[in-house]
Amino acid sequence: MYARAYVEGRLPEAKLENFRRELQPEGGLSSYPHPWLMPEFWEYPTVSMGLGPIMAIYQARFNEYLNDRGLKDTRGQKVWAFLGDGECDEPETLGAITMASREKLDNLIFVVNCNLQRLDGPVRGNGKIIQELEAVFRGAGWNVIKVIWGGDWDPLLERDESGLLAQRMTEIVDGQYQKYVGMNGKYIRDHFFGKYPELLNLVSNYSDEKLEKMKRGGHDPEKVYAAYKAAVEHKGQPTVILAKTIKGYGLGEAGEGRNIAHNQKEMNEKELLEFRSRFGIPISDEDVANAPFYKPPETSIEIKYLKERRAALGGSLPSRPASHPVTETPALEDYRKFMSVQLDGKTISTTQGFVRLLNRLVKDQKIGSNIVPIVPDESRTFGMEGMFKEIGIYAHAGQLYEPIDSDQVAFYKEAKDGQILEEGITECGSMSSFVAAGTAYSAHGINMIPFYIYYSMFGFQRVGDSIWAAADMRAKGFLIGGTAGRTTLNGEGLQHQDGHSHLNAMAFPTVRAYDPAWAYETVVIILDGMRKLYQEGETAIYYVTVHNEDYEMPAMPEGVEEGIIKGIYKFNSQEASKSRGRVQLFGSGAILRHVIEASKILAEKYQVSSDVWSVTSYTQLRREAQSVERWNMLHPDQPARKSYIESVLAGVKGPIISASDNVRAVGEQLMPYLEQDYYVLGCDGMGRSETRPALRRHFEVDAASVTIAALYRLSRAGVIPAKEVAQAIKDLGVDPEKPNPLYA
Repeated sequence: MYARAYVEGRLPEAKLENFRRELQPEGGLSSYPHPWLMPEFWEYPTVSMGLGPIMAIYQARFNEYLNDRGLKDTRGQKVWAFLGDGECDEPETLGAITMASREKLDNLIFVVNCNLQRLDGPVRGNGKIIQELEAVFRGAGWNVIKVIWGGDWDPLLERDESGLLAQRMTEIVDGQYQKYVGMNGKYIRDHFFGKYPELLNLVSNYSDEKLEKMKRGGHDPEKVYAAYKAAVEHKGQPTVILAKTIKGYGLGEAGEGRNIAHNQKEMNEKELLEFRSRFGIPISDEDVANAPFYKPPETSIEIKYLKERRAALGGSLPSRPASHPVTETPALEDYRKFMSVQLDGKTISTTQGFVRLLNRLVKDQKIGSNIVPIVPDESRTFGMEGMFKEIGIYAHAGQLYEPIDSDQVAFYKEAKDGQILEEGITECGSMSSFVAAGTAYSAHGINMIPFYIYYSMFGFQRVGDSIWAAADMRAKGFLIGGTAGRTTLNGEGLQHQDGHSHLNAMAFPTVRAYDPAWAYETVVIILDGMRKLYQEGETAIYYVTVHNEDYEMPAMPEGVEEGIIKGIYKFNSQEASKSRGRVQLFGSGAILRHVIEASKILAEKYQVSSDVWSVTSYTQLRREAQSVERWNMLHPDQPARKSYIESVLAGVKGPIISASDNVRAVGEQLMPYLEQDYYVLGCDGMGRSETRPALRRHFEVDAASVTIAALYRLSRAGVIPAKEVAQAIKDLGVDPEKPNPLYA
């Protein structure tokens, strides 16, 4: 791809010199396709881990979604996925191919480079990968085109009246075909044709040199063109092209067809001369040793033809637009009435609060049609079934049956112009839809706004590589981690109880992770996120966890919007009569209510005053503090800057206790940036099925545990005696000898 771009004049020679050296002053080239690193060149970072194929399938389906909903005419567009035969062992590569045929995605073309080799050896040494893949794809309902033998085999096949040559081709396993690549013509004559006298006679007038140079189909431009043309013109099915090739083609003895081909980095002068001669590159013998770059003059017929054809076909590939669409998004002021009517004072979960917001967003005059709800078969779990009838579930064929619940208000309604992408039980497929929608701004020039709602446990832990790829390709949108919290999803146990997705999210540079406690916080985060992404053009993925515990939602206090976005604000204060000391209490998500309860216990029973803080994002606070500290380190001769967390906590008194439904490491992110004594509670350890009160006592994040932690730190500071803490442990019913939940 880089060589072609160089010949087209898109890349300067200096960048080719700096392949895999991207930090050089004149710039360089990334080793694989990375839009994050080359945002005007690469479109999608697929590499070779099976993500490209499944993302291509859902991209093709999303193109149909845009067309069926009347958002863009995509009927002339094709989605091409280029993959390797070894990559087909990845579950994601073949796991969703039936969806492509079921949806009749004739806008989708797979090209499988069947060079028969993995990094270590043959893909199917004792078998035949092309026949295996042919059976799989035909069985899944795909149109299969095989490009196995080059044109110089055609005369032999035409003269093979007995079918013996075709039989011999079928007899030989892939490991032996790989052997033929590295051997001379005599070996091929003796071992391939020599088994049958009739075949030896067939090539009696062929020299050994000619036998050695006969091409596989994937290296014959005319055969490849014919296959591509047939694929583009095929209707009613997706197409896969199985092209037989040679790994390291052109490297000769330096690596052609050998197991070391993937790691071959250098060629000696003799090998370079052979390469030059084989492909007819006009470089003199004297210059070959320097391995100069070559491209024909701008006035040559080759360059003229190349540029004329690219212009006629719409421009160079790959390419990614540098300018992106701007969409006016709703402001918080537009949603204050919604919050007062739908959220304030209601006993609901933050999940229900989010679904009410989503219902409002899909009706919004500015952005409603751009919202893309994505769910992996959990809509009813999240209370979204009311949206089925209102906006419909997308189905390219419409609804060809009468649903069993058609007499119900929230019946299962599929529609060709449906808005919800109900993906079934496939997190990887759902994430692929998120990628397609999240990159629509660059791929289609439309700001689509995906909301992928899922069990938070099955996000970063299960499809982290897909989320990383989404970040690499500069996807935008919202990941909504439902049923979050290690103690909040109380019935389903260890496999479902998430307390570490926020820990995982820390590692993703473009992910902005929030754990709101109140419905109004969710509204502020999402509306602000939409403004930044689609109106101001920032690149990010918002991760917002929501919970399934019902409790009364307060109205939003005045002036807290900035704190919600930046990660922390003071929610309230609890003053004790004859106060003996003061503590600062941090709470997040569903555990904030236990922090509030602890503040009351501290005031009423132990004469300790407190300030309660809602921490919506430890990660955003840490990132900003880290950036400030880095600036201070690199500018030691200038006045030091203050981070937001330092500014907010300037002058506050007493130790800080942090409690959340996440592992302690999430809260511990702030330790390097706080001057105050800071102690973190969290849910380290395996989850289990129990009631919420029992789970919160087990993990030591309930009100009693927060109270004890506060008294303990005050005792460490000499404010209250240690024996009073011991008595509090007894009075609050906490077993000091219970097992550490980390290991329980």
